[in-house]
Amino acid sequence: MPAPSANASAPNRLAEETSPYLLQHKDNPVAWYPWGPEPFAHAKANNKPILLSVGYAACHWCHVMAHESFADPDVAGLMNEHFVNIKVDREERPDLDAIYQNALSLLGQHGGWPLTMFLTPDGEPFWGGTYFPKADMYGRPGFPRVLQAIADAYHQEPDKVTQNVSAIRDALERMARPRQAGQIDLGGIDEIAARIAQAIDPQNGGLGGPPKFPQPGLLRLLWRAWKRRDDPESFCRPVSFTLRQMSQGGIYDHLGGGYARYAVDERWLVPHFEKMLYDNAQLVELLTWAWQDTRIDVFRQRVAETVAWLLREMIALDADGAPTGAFAASLDADSEGVEGKFYTWSAAEVNAVLGDDAATFNPVYDVTPEGNWEGVTILNRLQQPEPLDDATEATLAACRQRLFDRRATRVRPAWDDKVLADWNGLMIAALADAAAAFDRPDWLAAARNAFAFVRDTMQVNGRLYHSYRRGRAKHPAMLDDYAAMASAALTLFEHTDDPAYREQAIAWVAVLDRHFWDAQHGGYFVTADDVDDVIVRSKHAHDSSQPAGNGQMVHVLARLHYLTGADRYRTQAETLIAAFAGEVESNFVPLATFLNGIERLQTGLQIVIVGERDAPDTRALLAVVHGIALPDRVLQVVPAADELPADHPAAGKTSDPSAPPTAYICRGPSCSLPITDPDALRAELAGRA
Repeated sequence: MPAPSANASAPNRLAEETSPYLLQHKDNPVAWYPWGPEPFAHAKANNKPILLSVGYAACHWCHVMAHESFADPDVAGLMNEHFVNIKVDREERPDLDAIYQNALSLLGQHGGWPLTMFLTPDGEPFWGGTYFPKADMYGRPGFPRVLQAIADAYHQEPDKVTQNVSAIRDALERMARPRQAGQIDLGGIDEIAARIAQAIDPQNGGLGGPPKFPQPGLLRLLWRAWKRRDDPESFCRPVSFTLRQMSQGGIYDHLGGGYARYAVDERWLVPHFEKMLYDNAQLVELLTWAWQDTRIDVFRQRVAETVAWLLREMIALDADGAPTGAFAASLDADSEGVEGKFYTWSAAEVNAVLGDDAATFNPVYDVTPEGNWEGVTILNRLQQPEPLDDATEATLAACRQRLFDRRATRVRPAWDDKVLADWNGLMIAALADAAAAFDRPDWLAAARNAFAFVRDTMQVNGRLYHSYRRGRAKHPAMLDDYAAMASAALTLFEHTDDPAYREQAIAWVAVLDRHFWDAQHGGYFVTADDVDDVIVRSKHAHDSSQPAGNGQMVHVLARLHYLTGADRYRTQAETLIAAFAGEVESNFVPLATFLNGIERLQTGLQIVIVGERDAPDTRALLAVVHGIALPDRVLQVVPAADELPADHPAAGKTSDPSAPPTAYICRGPSCSLPITDPDALRAELAGRA
């Protein structure tokens, strides 16, 4: 097929895709292809380089570049004349995104979205960047100038292209072979936690300067250090202070619940307004821990409000428009083409809605005539973080409801309603644990419904799919999908005693061992051995905005070892840890989930309650367990101790059916004496937490 001229109309092939992000570009004059064999064959046949553009539906700068360049016929003409153009949703294909983000970093550039990479017809990168403006600005060259320069270089300087390709390929392959040397013990993890705690901003909470991200993995590491060392000033206070600042800042939606992706300032006032499922899942988990141990009421409120947002606005739909029970991916930052328009207020609007109550509301939520961001107000309580008297708080709650009702009449941000298995796994586990902590059986039911959908609709012959939208499941599942869903299965098993959840987790781990395990060096690859459209099989334990799959798998294998008594899971976990242990020496910051998993394997707290789950005395014991944050907890409720694996340290300790419900707390091969009194159990757990 001949290359289209700059002015020719070119076919855009995105209309049949399921991704809302790809569908946003289906009417571009760019001849977009989805990722697949067709564009590579076309590129080879016509000796054209590939322009790969990666983004996601809630990405503000992706929208900007689309409006400026991809919707412009002249820019599209240049793209179509000189390149074969591929559009990828990074949430549908995080494996591809990770490979090409790594390639960009090897070129000495900061990553991000939109990602703009230039590839050979074999898919190998040779140059790239992120957002390019249409004209020269922000210190960046204009996109048309970039397009012409890359096209010229590809055809006129092939030796330089080949040199870049070779250097990047070699470096990507080295990155897939982590350093294996090194030993990690709890003392080393304590030292890492101390260094992270010292980096917490004492004025505003959080790590670093703007932009400021929640970084729940690192906060979880600090919370575990506090539980381990009982040093509240060093570890508990920085985390609880950070959570309070986030929860009272503008990064939190004070009307509708849920946290935005990050704040662009150091105070948590100005968010980048999109809401992502994975952020809120991790924050629900962390806020639940914080409330369990501090009883600070704002943490309870934020969990309840965020879950209410989740169940009200984030249940994905099937092909007929009926609720699936599973959770959608995100809400956009923009509405009506303006970032944050849905969420911000003028003082005049607030006064019109609240009338006389505005005099109470406005000082607390920072509402002023001049606004606190670009002439409008982002609601926040940074100046009034402490709770006021009950009557005032009741008035404020009523005001928030009236503003929420008025906001509901606005044009809503776009909704990315695809279901992602890994993100759902994170939320299912967090929601189930929160259900137990706050005694909300409706939340547990919601978690079970979401799990059932992913298991039953996004799985074929034991293999998961990564993404689902409106009746179509797509893309083979990756490591993170299996790891997060296996973790969710084990959490549901702890809260229901249904062995089907445990057996499903075992089955998914078997898939990982068969198709993802690196038999030569240890650790799991991101993609399966039967996925053939990636230029390198990545392998890492680095958290991004989500916990790394290999880090999650240390936790999963540790839990399975404690639940089943099978040594093979412990051995596998130890081999997995050894595969990445050397990485800690070079950069421990992105390894929080991995490090937390090492602690779990070494010090797992096995809690067994022998008794019928619904018996009042059993429920009283369970309430104690769920009232304390126990990050390394492995809980089992069994009618009789002889139902435990034979080599479980509590096996056979109570077999008399007439005995009252009894708890045992075990670490390693040793267990506590039998405990039947809730107060005694609380005291014992407080000493072991």
